[in-house]
Amino acid sequence: MKDSRRGFLTSCSAAAVASGFIPYVFSQPRTLADETQSKNDRVALGLIGSGSIANANIGAAKEWIDVVAIADVDAGRAAEFNAKHAGGKADVYDDYRRILERKDIDVIHVATPDHWHTKPVVEAMLAGKDIYCEKPLTLTIDEGKLIRRVQKETGRVVQVGTQQRSTFNLFVKAMAMVAEGRLGRINKVQAAIGPAPSSPAIPVAAVPQGLDWNRWLGPAPSVDYRFFQGPAVKDKDGKDKLPQANTNCHYEFRWWYEYSGGKLTDWGAHHVDMAAWALALNGQPLAPLSVGGMAKHPVEFKDGMPVEKDRYNTATEFLFTVEFPGGTQMVIRHDTDNGVLIEGDKGRIFVSRGKLSGEPVDALKDNPLPEDAIAKVYKNLPMEHNERKGHWANFLHCAKTRKEPISDVHTHMEALNICHLAGISARLGRTVKWDAAAQQVVGDEQANAMLARPYRKGFEIEMG
Repeated sequence: MKDSRRGFLTSCSAAAVASGFIPYVFSQPRTLADETQSKNDRVALGLIGSGSIANANIGAAKEWIDVVAIADVDAGRAAEFNAKHAGGKADVYDDYRRILERKDIDVIHVATPDHWHTKPVVEAMLAGKDIYCEKPLTLTIDEGKLIRRVQKETGRVVQVGTQQRSTFNLFVKAMAMVAEGRLGRINKVQAAIGPAPSSPAIPVAAVPQGLDWNRWLGPAPSVDYRFFQGPAVKDKDGKDKLPQANTNCHYEFRWWYEYSGGKLTDWGAHHVDMAAWALALNGQPLAPLSVGGMAKHPVEFKDGMPVEKDRYNTATEFLFTVEFPGGTQMVIRHDTDNGVLIEGDKGRIFVSRGKLSGEPVDALKDNPLPEDAIAKVYKNLPMEHNERKGHWANFLHCAKTRKEPISDVHTHMEALNICHLAGISARLGRTVKWDAAAQQVVGDEQANAMLARPYRKGFEIEMG
């Protein structure tokens, strides 16, 4: 069984021939399932982080993968995931490095909080594994530089979990319209990603049983665990419902700069990615000149650092303008309909997870896109008509054929760097100027120092 699982990924050329793989044509979709040789040709996967995102992703990919190993610092979550997705048969570890040592595992899924992405991704590539990592790929710009360098050196396939790149009837269709020139030259893109929450003061609390808090913090500074659960409230049906817990752990890590970039990297990793993709397809280099604007925080900041330590600290409201060569602008905002507005000299379109609209879209009735337009944008790779499942199908196909996935680390970091620069601007309260060629902030040493963060002793990246 182990040999057949490894064979899924190593016998690339033979598998492609045996599958009869042909480029995707929109009227005749070809899926990863069409390529499967037998039920024994499944992928043995090692999972790092077993929370809600891992449950959604593995549920989408269950047709092709077997979770054989789980690493999580929360024993309760690991046990629950094991029972639900692996029938209790997966090996469970508290240290993910044990998974990287296993020769029977070729594919890793990293579904940890943001501050725990780069270290296992880099170490997994060096261990010869292919990786599907949740977005955003990094906590800092310098982490992205390292990941990109190691990926080029190792040749590993790394997919980032920006599944909107596999949403064909909305986002990919919008990108095909851009690539076909239906909007003309793009002069402005807007990523509306919504506001972020604030919190009351969150008291220090006892660490839940089964949670290794020190290991959860990992590379981040050592601080106390915090938790507050408010009283029950009534839902729309009049039933008691507990409000979302306030904590500096698990899902709520998103609202602390110590572990995340807040909404700017959480949803920015999706919509800024789409806005950047549109510019790239329009032939415009993703080389921002400056990022600046307005940001409101729920706490006071000094020298780019939050003064209060007991509550959420990421930006709750923001309006940033990103300037590009040639006068093109990108706007990142919280205060309008969630989605991406793409404006060109021939028309504009709006695309979100629920709709694709605009006069150029209406014009498709009389002047449809060429049959292969969407396939071209999607690199002529197999498609599944479900974005999360399709994103996994894309990754597994590329791991098998050694092709570049639709959300590779290089294009992802070009977009994510914009989000990181917006976060630096937000924390310092001023515009930052960027030298895209040198990958440095211009004329602002304080901002430039925020491209990286020190790793806590004992949690440094192991470069082998």
